[in-house]
Amino acid sequence: MGTFTIDNKTMHFLDKGEGPVLVFGHSYLWDSAMWAPQVEALSQHYRCIVPDLWSHGQSESAPEKTRTLRDYADDILALLDHLNIDNFSIIGLSVGGMWGAELVLKAPARVQSLVLMDTFIGYEPEVTHAKYFAMLDTIADLKLVPAPMIDMITPMFFARNAEQNTPELVAQFRSHLAGLNGQHALDITRIGRMVFGRRDTFEEVEKLTLPTLIMVGAEDSPRPPLEAQLMHDAIDGSQYVIIPAAGHISNLEQPEFVTKHLVEFLGAAIA
Repeated sequence: MGTFTIDNKTMHFLDKGEGPVLVFGHSYLWDSAMWAPQVEALSQHYRCIVPDLWSHGQSESAPEKTRTLRDYADDILALLDHLNIDNFSIIGLSVGGMWGAELVLKAPARVQSLVLMDTFIGYEPEVTHAKYFAMLDTIADLKLVPAPMIDMITPMFFARNAEQNTPELVAQFRSHLAGLNGQHALDITRIGRMVFGRRDTFEEVEKLTLPTLIMVGAEDSPRPPLEAQLMHDAIDGSQYVIIPAAGHISNLEQPEFVTKHLVEFLGAAIA
């Protein structure tokens, strides 16, 4: 892992492979290790840069100036400038796709292609906005994730039969949630408010004219295929793929399927 400092806050990132640059964005409540299957394959032909989101993985809490996902896009641009990387593609899942779209809008000439997975770049719908903010308030008040909430959150990230099909993956995530406490739990809620209180990037969707691949787990409940379809309809020329038997963390539930489509898309988009 490499490190990069912004306003005395340290961001950790993986830098693996050589070739055209791919910048990965992971899901909320996960970290850069989430992308291990894809990085293992893609780093054979690409340089993979995988930052840990602020307050996730090994990265410290967000700098005071980083208050929105647009601000975080600036942080990633600063990291890439530090690494002397001019052009790159973005592969973002969940919040990774949200800030990825913001980064494209900030630096369209630098981004060669965009992958939006299990994400939505519009406003958080009113019902889920209220639900998630209430959950964040509870975590902030308690400075931990209570057991009933762990039971509620965990299934949201996986396909219906994940407990049977990928029990170790589910157990690891549940254990991770149980380990969030104290100031770390509080810092995580700050990032959550950035994610679920995001602006409506659909206001500028016509500016997303680069090669774009949209993929979504067929059983993704937080970011359902309907939202992915809306983005596909709005982004001219985008490709749309539904990932079978996968929930929100589709790249870990169906790693071979996802990697295959990434290889094909990137091969054509960056050729």
